[in-house]
Amino acid sequence: MTSPATLSAAEQATDPTRWSARLWGMLITLCIVLFLDGLDVSMIGVALPSIGAELELSTSTLQWLVSGYVLGYGGLLLLGGRTADLLGRRKVFLIALAVFAIASLAGAFVSSGPLLIITRFIKGLAAAFTAPTGLSIITTNFAEGPARNKALSIYTVFGAGGYSMGLLFGGLMTGLGWRWTFLLPVPVAVAALVAAYYLVPKDKAADEGGHDILGAVLSTAAMLLLVYTVVTAPEVGWASARTLGSFVVVAALFAGFVAVEKRVKYPLIRLGILRKASLVRASLAIIAVAGSYFSWQFITTLYLQESLGWSPLKLALALLPVGLLVVASAFVSDKLVDRFGTGPIIAVTMVIMALGYLAYLRLDTAPNYLTVLLPALLLIGIGWVGFPAINIQATSGIDDEEQGLAAGVLQTAMQVGAAIVLAVTTAIITSGAHADRSPAAMLDTYRPGLEFAAGVAIVGALVALTVYLPKRRKPVARPDSAADTKVLEPVG
Repeated sequence: MTSPATLSAAEQATDPTRWSARLWGMLITLCIVLFLDGLDVSMIGVALPSIGAELELSTSTLQWLVSGYVLGYGGLLLLGGRTADLLGRRKVFLIALAVFAIASLAGAFVSSGPLLIITRFIKGLAAAFTAPTGLSIITTNFAEGPARNKALSIYTVFGAGGYSMGLLFGGLMTGLGWRWTFLLPVPVAVAALVAAYYLVPKDKAADEGGHDILGAVLSTAAMLLLVYTVVTAPEVGWASARTLGSFVVVAALFAGFVAVEKRVKYPLIRLGILRKASLVRASLAIIAVAGSYFSWQFITTLYLQESLGWSPLKLALALLPVGLLVVASAFVSDKLVDRFGTGPIIAVTMVIMALGYLAYLRLDTAPNYLTVLLPALLLIGIGWVGFPAINIQATSGIDDEEQGLAAGVLQTAMQVGAAIVLAVTTAIITSGAHADRSPAAMLDTYRPGLEFAAGVAIVGALVALTVYLPKRRKPVARPDSAADTKVLEPVG
């Protein structure tokens, strides 16, 4: 099969952003798959109350429908990118997309909470392979510079659009029945699979290299057990032998993972990259952003639908301003970063997001949308404008050959961090649960979780402020200058 890049070589010689129909088709196909990833995350959020009611699932079980997906996604994201390099990007992409479609179809027909969670976990595993593979297909088929920047910008917009439209589609599909939220992605995924078969060029597997299967298994097992332990601790007791024993096993699994990464020939992650301050700061920021948001949306969805009786469509339309601002961020963030730099953008947007959560604490049993909900939603949505800046900050100062690894670490931190924060939030609201199901009583149950989500956002904002804002400067005399000649040097 001829590479699309080869087909458009003549056009790119004069205008690198003029592409053949085939190259456009490949890009749109990859974008649709990323769109499905975002769609899946937001659609399931709107459907949670309906799923819980029909399958009689508790709040702690419902959170696994979110956590199962993001843990599967985050747990094997690094392995997914490595596997694509070793086995061939086209082959891995096609197989993972087929698995995604099959798991989504299976989820539409199961009537068991555990089985539904398993299908969500498998879909997350599939996304862990399609996402990095799709990105690498773009970077290897579009020349570095204007062509690649344009392709990546379009790719980013589709990812954000999937999340935004997922809220709307989630409301529409849940109105027909929650199983439609699982069925909707199936024909789209199948169509993308057929298109990818013909449009994505064949590529060769790597001549050398290896998988770090043991490292992937240890890290994923540790994260799954950690979330499970935190979620079940309120029921069995934080000081119980089962909870304490689980934490010990989690620590042992993480220790085993570190030991494997230090000794294996082809590690899942080079541990030395975690000494990069820019990557660590970006990872902490993205955990605060995603963790607080996932927890806030989880509680909001349950309270407004279950306690206040909002329909799925009404909820989706109410939250849509956040999704629209997420999409808008893809168009304006690069311009803001070019003008102000990543640090100020991250700091300001995280502060605004934290203010949004604080404003949302005014929620009552009869919230006025225009005066209570919408202002908070807009502030929270503006917080996502800093999301692309966090991605840029993560790869700042990283060697070219480890740019992909840094991006993978950041995405892993986002998915896993969000799952852990959500698990803690679930444990908090489960601890305060009681028999009274009135709106006032349920708001009392949920409010500590909302406060925790706000607290996570505030901590993230404070860290961003202390790190990213310009440092105070003081006059310091240079050794080789006259005694009265001063220069400004940063404090600390």
